[in-house]
Amino acid sequence: MNPILRLVEDILSDGATMTLGAEPRMIFVVHGAITVSGKPVIEQDAWHGDDAVTVVAGPAGAMCWRYELSQSAGDDMVIANGVASRTKLAAPLEPLPAGDRLFRGDSVAFPPGGVAYLHRHQGPGIRCLIEGGIRVDTHGRSTSYGVGGAWFESGPEPVFAQAAPDRPSRFIRVMILPQALLGKSSIQYVDEADKAKPKSQSYKVYADMPIARRG
Repeated sequence: MNPILRLVEDILSDGATMTLGAEPRMIFVVHGAITVSGKPVIEQDAWHGDDAVTVVAGPAGAMCWRYELSQSAGDDMVIANGVASRTKLAAPLEPLPAGDRLFRGDSVAFPPGGVAYLHRHQGPGIRCLIEGGIRVDTHGRSTSYGVGGAWFESGPEPVFAQAAPDRPSRFIRVMILPQALLGKSSIQYVDEADKAKPKSQSYKVYADMPIARRG
């Protein structure tokens, strides 16, 4: 079967522990703080890796968004004392980039009224809004998202995005890309004229992790 890209929200009480098996993943800390196998990760920062790990919440607890590339069709829920987890979104990845892949996690921020001109990416991904609001136009329809709203983009399908007019907006994203894009942008503008226009969005990269092809 094809791999599944999954976004799980974990809420951990103070000092709670969860153990995760080996999978390519990024854990973004929305609130609070955690340690991942002894490494501290503060609020609004992220950890990434592909080994089995133990996550321990800080003294104020934590809420995390856990993005994983999985070979399992299950929900990958965590059952542990002081941990509540739920799958926000899961998507089978078909087609996948040929050859070895890149697991990229970043944030994309817009000023009030910012837009992402009609574009596509070179691989699929899941986004989740952490600030503001955004309207996404793709597949012939428009969908608006508030904070905590998650959506999937296939990559090849063109997308236009319009951020909220009255406040900054930002989403956290993980994409699976060809490994040749290590350190390079994955965006491709559909209309030639848009390439030269000033761009309103800004990026912060949390993970750019090569991963071997598994399926």
